[in-house]
Amino acid sequence: MNFDTIQIIITMCCYMAVVIGIGLYFAKRSNASTDNYLIGGRTLGPWVAAMSAEASDMSGWLLMGLPGVAYWCGLSDAIWTAIGLLIGTYVNWLIVARRLHSYSILANNSITIPDYLSNRFKEKNKVIMTVAAVFILVFFTVYASSCFVTVGKLFNSLFGFSYHSMMIAGAVFVVIYTFLGGFLAESTSDFMQAIVMILALSTLLVVSVFRAGGISAVIDNLREIPGFLDFFGIAVPIVKDGVQQVSSTGEAFFGPAGKYGLLTVISTMSWGLGYFGVPQVLLRFMAVRKQSEIKKSRRIATIWCCISLFAAVFIGLIGRSLYPTALLTASDAESIFITMATRLLPTLVAGIAMAGILAATISSSDSYLLISASAFSKNIYQGLFKKNASDKQVMTVTRIVLALVAIIGIIIALDENSIIFKVVSFAWAGFGATFGPIMLFSLFWKRTTRQGAIAGMLSGGIMVFFWRLVLKPMGGALGIYELLPAFVFSCIVIVIVSLITAEPSDIIKKEFDAAKAYKD
Repeated sequence: MNFDTIQIIITMCCYMAVVIGIGLYFAKRSNASTDNYLIGGRTLGPWVAAMSAEASDMSGWLLMGLPGVAYWCGLSDAIWTAIGLLIGTYVNWLIVARRLHSYSILANNSITIPDYLSNRFKEKNKVIMTVAAVFILVFFTVYASSCFVTVGKLFNSLFGFSYHSMMIAGAVFVVIYTFLGGFLAESTSDFMQAIVMILALSTLLVVSVFRAGGISAVIDNLREIPGFLDFFGIAVPIVKDGVQQVSSTGEAFFGPAGKYGLLTVISTMSWGLGYFGVPQVLLRFMAVRKQSEIKKSRRIATIWCCISLFAAVFIGLIGRSLYPTALLTASDAESIFITMATRLLPTLVAGIAMAGILAATISSSDSYLLISASAFSKNIYQGLFKKNASDKQVMTVTRIVLALVAIIGIIIALDENSIIFKVVSFAWAGFGATFGPIMLFSLFWKRTTRQGAIAGMLSGGIMVFFWRLVLKPMGGALGIYELLPAFVFSCIVIVIVSLITAEPSDIIKKEFDAAKAYKD
């Protein structure tokens, strides 16, 4: 192990020490009540709310998954995904944040997403709460596994350490950290991690453009690859047994450019629909300190996303120009950020950039574990089985479930050839189609019924699996991203079922109007 490697390790260890310190600082305050532990007592300021929402949402996918897609097959897939996510971020903060914040307060002070949905429709037998909690457990377990994959790939690529050992060690660290501080520690550290992530991306982008000889040199180089810089085409690496073929002179082989039609563009941009249903973002809306500060949060979140997303895409493109044959599988391509940072940046700065990946991963995985565990402890354990459970009992169950979810996530992440982008895309589609439509209808359509909510959630979540596993492999028009058809199908089901069932009660209608007019 050389001196540069030791410096990078020391930098990352110092960063981890700061993260643990944040957890310890907030431990006493967080453990005072489940309200504090799970939603921070609704005390998030505009900067922390905005940047923690985006950091927990983007995860290591931003620094590894998205650049990896750009490196592997060019501009189109990555850029349309980024555009969709940017639009989704802005619209979500614009129309959902304010209404959800007020409605969650009026709906019996709801502190989880299943809580809100159940209280919104005044249900007594908690069917909505149970369905929501189960889907959160399923999809967040998949999400958590993608974070563990990121940690394993990071340390394996960077230091040659065992993928499995580092993946498990990273999972254990996240569990211990989340045990300590809960939502407040998570949100505060996410704010810090968002800063590290955007600085790492921006710095590497500037340095890599300079080292590549300027933007024009990069463009001239990549134009040689069919479809690589097309908005409506896609590069197709020639692979054998999953490995891209290389000529004797060191040239990576690509086939003719593939088609990237309007339907595919719309499908890829539908990533933005996922924002309406991802609990880690929606919880920040519920936890903001003041409704009047949401406008500022929206601006911060949108600017952060714009810079970070497009920097990640262009880093992947520039990486192919600089290191065309360094990474020859779709899985390895997700290490392009690591390759470029360690080769182009000074050792100390590279260490901070690597900490950025670790930051992104931790900021997401702690959110995923905490939300999934709270979905069970608060909504199933306390909501169904032991309604008089004390705060201490609920927090104990939360920690037990948190550990179990982490273990299942570790099992899923054992495959070191997992592609982070694909794992995240499936979980993202699951949340977007299961919760996105019903969140929008519950906030903006008074006629939505409890039966419509249940049917919409079930149809959206099940359609994600059906489309991904049965229809998508058929190809053609059915090969689109499963989020789009599942989201649309859920919306249709909600409308039809709501219209053929009895109207909501007057109490529900009055609360809807109160939430619409609410000002703090």
